[in-house]
Amino acid sequence: MFQRLMLLVLSAGLLASAQMRMTVEQLKEFIRSSVALHQDDRKLAEYLKKVKLSNQLDAATVEDLQGLGAGPRTVAALNALRGSTASLPAAAPPPPKPVYVPPPSPDSEQQAQVLADAKEYAKNYSARMPDYICTQVTRRFYDPSGMEFWRSADVITERLSYFEGHEDYKVVLVNNQPKEISHEKLGGATSSGEFVSMMREIFAPDTEAQFDWERWGTLRGRRMHVFSYRVSQSRSKYSIYSGTANQRIIAGYRGLIYIDKETGPIMKITLQAEDLPAGFPIREVNLSLDYDHVSISDHDFILPLKTVLTSREGAKQLTKNEAEFRMYRKFSAESKITAVDVQTPDALPSDTTKEQPATPAEKKPNPQK
Repeated sequence: MFQRLMLLVLSAGLLASAQMRMTVEQLKEFIRSSVALHQDDRKLAEYLKKVKLSNQLDAATVEDLQGLGAGPRTVAALNALRGSTASLPAAAPPPPKPVYVPPPSPDSEQQAQVLADAKEYAKNYSARMPDYICTQVTRRFYDPSGMEFWRSADVITERLSYFEGHEDYKVVLVNNQPKEISHEKLGGATSSGEFVSMMREIFAPDTEAQFDWERWGTLRGRRMHVFSYRVSQSRSKYSIYSGTANQRIIAGYRGLIYIDKETGPIMKITLQAEDLPAGFPIREVNLSLDYDHVSISDHDFILPLKTVLTSREGAKQLTKNEAEFRMYRKFSAESKITAVDVQTPDALPSDTTKEQPATPAEKKPNPQK
């Protein structure tokens, strides 16, 4: 609203002026704002007859303004201006956007050290985790077309408690309605525990994962080392269960690891299943795990933020689970989350877990409250 009022004041001021000198860039901005405010085409054309430009207006600019919605009388006035400015110097091109040049890739020794530190971090990750309680919200989707035209299946709100290395789930709401049902009996696609188990397995010595430097990345405003990795089926422990076939298989997998450049923790893991048997009903599985800084009792921890699990059964049937972890607090024996005091929070903005365009700026951790 404020921007609209400012544009209105600008347009009114310009229209009231007896004569206005402006550059082509100022003219373009004036026409854009006038179109946005639905200024009368006839009045705008009359005003343009009083404008004096300081540089040349070309045909391409007139066409661009016509494409933005300038009316026929306005376009005619612009073409008249174009003719009257033919002898003036051409408008200066807009300054080029600054190009971000990333730092050089780490050499082989630096890469080895980053991976060694990440391996140690993964080994001790569960020991660093506090006892906590949080709200887990799982939004489940399906698409029978196989084209990722997602339809909502349900929204499940659960109390997740983590105490002495063990997770406990308690369903509180289903589609915002109180419901007493165990996590195991929800039906459909469910998942749990990947944030600890996947990190540990990828870096376990007997997994023999193959790592390669991929690139620099930016995630939630912080610069990341991004490594690709691959785990062969013969070394994998990643199991996939098909209820349709009542069959469980072990799949190989590959993906990316995002490691914070400044502080070292693993902040994101992606996974794509490989080597699925030809007769197995599930043909694709993709998983992403995001971690973030969380403040609990004035201490900063790296804890689950969001997981997304998608799978394809047969040629078309797609399912997707998006689970978010919110409202962390310290666990105690008296901690409770009930349907009375829980509301399902809105979903996180979609760009929260997306890799961002690289910039030279690096941000400090911003722990969740």
